[in-house]
Amino acid sequence: MAKASPPGGGRKSSGRTPAQAAVYWGTVGAIWVVIFTVVFLGAMAVDLPDIKKLQNTQQQHAITYLDRSGALIAVRGGSQYAAPVDIDQLPTYVPLAFVAIEDRRFFTHPGFDPMGMGRAVVRNAFRHKGSNLAGGSTITQQLARNLFLSADQNMKRKVQEIMIAVWLEHKYTKKQILALYLNHVYFGAGAYGIEAASERYFNKQAKDLTVGEAAMLAGLMKAPNSYSPLSDKERAGRRATIVLNEMVDAKVITPEQRSDALSHPITVSKSLATAHAQYFIDWLDSNTRALVGDPKEDLIVETTLDLPIQTDAEHAVQTIMARDAKKGVQQAALVSVDGEGRIRAMIGGVSYADSQFNRATMAYRQAGSSFKPFVYLTAMEAGYQPTTPVVDEPYSIGDWSPQNFEKTYMGVIDLQTALAESINTVAARLANDVGRDKVAATAHRMGVTSKINTDPAMALGTSEVSPIEMAQAYIPFSNGGFKATAHGIIRIRTASGKLLYQYRESNQDGGRVQVVNNPPLTEMNQMMRGVVQHGTGAGVNIPGYDLAGKTGTTSDFRDAWFDGYTGGFVTVVWVGRDDNTPMKKVTGGSTPGAIWKTYMSSALKRIQVSPIPVGPADSSLGTVAEGALQDLLGTQAGQVQASQQAPENGVPAPVTMQPIPNPEEKPKKDGSLDDVFSQAQQKNQ
Repeated sequence: MAKASPPGGGRKSSGRTPAQAAVYWGTVGAIWVVIFTVVFLGAMAVDLPDIKKLQNTQQQHAITYLDRSGALIAVRGGSQYAAPVDIDQLPTYVPLAFVAIEDRRFFTHPGFDPMGMGRAVVRNAFRHKGSNLAGGSTITQQLARNLFLSADQNMKRKVQEIMIAVWLEHKYTKKQILALYLNHVYFGAGAYGIEAASERYFNKQAKDLTVGEAAMLAGLMKAPNSYSPLSDKERAGRRATIVLNEMVDAKVITPEQRSDALSHPITVSKSLATAHAQYFIDWLDSNTRALVGDPKEDLIVETTLDLPIQTDAEHAVQTIMARDAKKGVQQAALVSVDGEGRIRAMIGGVSYADSQFNRATMAYRQAGSSFKPFVYLTAMEAGYQPTTPVVDEPYSIGDWSPQNFEKTYMGVIDLQTALAESINTVAARLANDVGRDKVAATAHRMGVTSKINTDPAMALGTSEVSPIEMAQAYIPFSNGGFKATAHGIIRIRTASGKLLYQYRESNQDGGRVQVVNNPPLTEMNQMMRGVVQHGTGAGVNIPGYDLAGKTGTTSDFRDAWFDGYTGGFVTVVWVGRDDNTPMKKVTGGSTPGAIWKTYMSSALKRIQVSPIPVGPADSSLGTVAEGALQDLLGTQAGQVQASQQAPENGVPAPVTMQPIPNPEEKPKKDGSLDDVFSQAQQKNQ
């Protein structure tokens, strides 16, 4: 007899009551939650930093930077990361100002604040497009991020931040965490820690801060650069008022103390924070420890910087940029380097307080016609001469036709006139004839380190370079043809005198490498003297000095350069806008030329100046030029050589180079390449 099925024909009941089933499935769910949590946290902890090394971050040693004559430039590290300032030595309102504005529940949460995080999530969900994200991080989380993590905003970093914050809360007391925070947080303008910030902004110790000054420093935490009293004192003051109100609401100070603070204006010291040498020190500071490892004592770094010349550079940039602000120029960079590659002055921007981005080393902009000397040098090494006649006329490479800056043509001219007047048609034709790949190789041989494109417009400076590498690449023109690496450190030693590092060129024997021979070197210096004497750079000429150089202006006036030199001393100036929008007809001979002349007029009086060296004795073309010439036999180089044979009437015949199809040209699929080349060819002068 078959067994009767349960009512409804379903499966047999487990026999659990509803309460038992709830307990069972609740337990199963809890187990899975635990498993998921363990796996998730394990994944988050895979690359978690060794947080037990916290004490080591408090023991980093100071690095003192000196200029080439031993004058103090800056001190980094040391007090910024030393044992925390005794929080009991600070007025009570100083640490509590940070608690009031940054983390009101600091003394009660376990390292993270669920309420604050929830509020931040809601705010971010309904925020307006373009507005900043709400953070929700506690002081402990901020400390965790500052000590161990990056500032990247992603889920993994946030989870790791919470994990470290919980560990810190377990390891340290609230007072210790607050002290660590105050001594490690970044206050802008290169100041880490409240002691450094107090000295930087108010020229006093942290224990002497007033209520208003404490509120201003606490207000910086939201955005150190945006609320800096150095760049916008009015905005910093409004932010400090908000902090004072929060301090009253949290009963840190009384309403009477707030009124008293608001009635006394705060005096901010700009002297150290706005020094442009800070760009130079930032550039060195990132590499100093890498050169010598983890130091066991304080370090002394002897640099190449010349503070008097640096002061001249600062004055020139400030004066001319203020004068030409109506032209839409916003930023500038300047690099001076001697014939051995030693950086003597560096300006990374108009205001270090406003922006710590170093445009001298980190901004890559199109070089414009300041790139043309590498085109002409390649031609000189291939057998051309400054007096070689050419024709400035309409010219095409495939579908691309370069235009001159003035939109006119000069007809029959020679190469030295073409360079002095920065004629685009001649430069484009020349690069195409000698080989654009050879021009790129020449630029790299001279010292350009960035990738160089070899499209038809490359001769007009469409490749992006930094001011420091352009200065480096012009060094061989100034020092007799020797390559040199731009550098800022002479030696590093310990405070007790032990030598840890000595600069030495990277070549095997430490000697100099000849990268330009004669006659090309002499010919190039002759032509670039012409740029300064009667060409596009005539405005920078300083009577009594042997000067040479090249202007550069890119499409729609987005970038303007002047790269100039005398014997063993090169200075490159760039001006433009960070957003790469056009200026108002600013050319290389205008604003950058004016900065260059203003600066060099003072700097040349401070240094031992010599004429531009002639270089090695005249010889054959050399292996580089000979190889280039052999490759060009039967092409335009042959025409040039033929034209240089003594003619019957004593006048060289002009070399009219016919349009040559671009060997890289491919069947055109659409009109987009036309647009690209049309725009690129205007990145001229």
